[in-house]
Amino acid sequence: MRIPATLVRGGTSKCWLFNSHDVPASKDQIESLLIDAFNAADPRQIDGVGGATSTTSKAAVVSQGAERGVDVDYLFAQVGIGDSRVEWGSNCGNCATAIALYAVSHGLVQTANGTTVVRMRNLNTGARLEADVDTPGGTLPAFGDARVPGTLATGVPVTLAFLDAGGGTTGAILPTGRAQEQLNVEGRQFTVSMIDAGAPMVLVEAASLGLTGSESLAEMSQHVPLLTSIRSAAAVQMGLREADSPVDHSVPKVGVVGAARDYITAGGKSVAATEYDVAIRTLSMHAPHPAIGLTSAVGVTTAAITPGTVVHAAIAGNLQPDSDGARLLRIGTAAGPIDTTIVSDLATGSTRIGLQRAARIISESILFTREFTLEAAAISA
Repeated sequence: MRIPATLVRGGTSKCWLFNSHDVPASKDQIESLLIDAFNAADPRQIDGVGGATSTTSKAAVVSQGAERGVDVDYLFAQVGIGDSRVEWGSNCGNCATAIALYAVSHGLVQTANGTTVVRMRNLNTGARLEADVDTPGGTLPAFGDARVPGTLATGVPVTLAFLDAGGGTTGAILPTGRAQEQLNVEGRQFTVSMIDAGAPMVLVEAASLGLTGSESLAEMSQHVPLLTSIRSAAAVQMGLREADSPVDHSVPKVGVVGAARDYITAGGKSVAATEYDVAIRTLSMHAPHPAIGLTSAVGVTTAAITPGTVVHAAIAGNLQPDSDGARLLRIGTAAGPIDTTIVSDLATGSTRIGLQRAARIISESILFTREFTLEAAAISA
């Protein structure tokens, strides 16, 4: 089959994006197509379009929004690496940034002069997002000057906001009802907070691991097996899986949380403790994330404004106001500090968490895959 696809870098991820009209209708068939197109069974993905890392083995199927107030619906796929399956249980903010560019370039929204707003719904979790895409003169630039920590590349400026992100998967910001608790894994007790905001996430107090939260990527790699076991145990506690069911390596997200301290980024830059508020190191599937996934950043930010969590404790409950009066959280990642802003509407109780991103369309392509039957039906979660 010849399948049109667009490769877009969003933030620190690369995502292959497909129009829903060009792929099979059922999730099972889409999964078969992606496994074939990415060569998911091969850990190097040599015979496919996958990048053989968790941040480059991603895809999404995009369609016109089916509800009022939604421009674009998308179904996110984390494609296996050396594993012939696709995990559907999560969302990806970096890919949402890429989808915003795709929506503008493919006419799914009407372009405005200056900034084009793209209202999106993630079909995996029901999350609502808004992206402000830079469109000077009513056109989408091929390149841009915006940068984000974790990549040297520049891109088109995009402001991405998660709207009322709490409880999208489990129905509650605190799925267990507790802001902080002890999790027993491999005969040890770990202090954790389990959060559902942006995506389900287990945040582990660094000290209970014997860490600081400011470790290098190489140092974090040594702790991946234990953190994977913590993910597995937390998934059961959060109601994401039964104890005897297969492990999902994309959720919950895993983060190690520590107080701010001086550290050196993966790029060799010195960061002082005064330059950020909380130290975070996260996993992406089976490896340390080079920066932080956006859904994880939303989880960390939500934990920061939730009393009693390990993040709230690490920052002593203090958040700085930004220039517009919103609350600002500066997250110290292995790539450097990343800022999130929190705007709460006291009248409605709604919360908007925003991040500055950059994206670029890399390729409009035709992928050759094995034959599948295309059925005329809408995609769904």
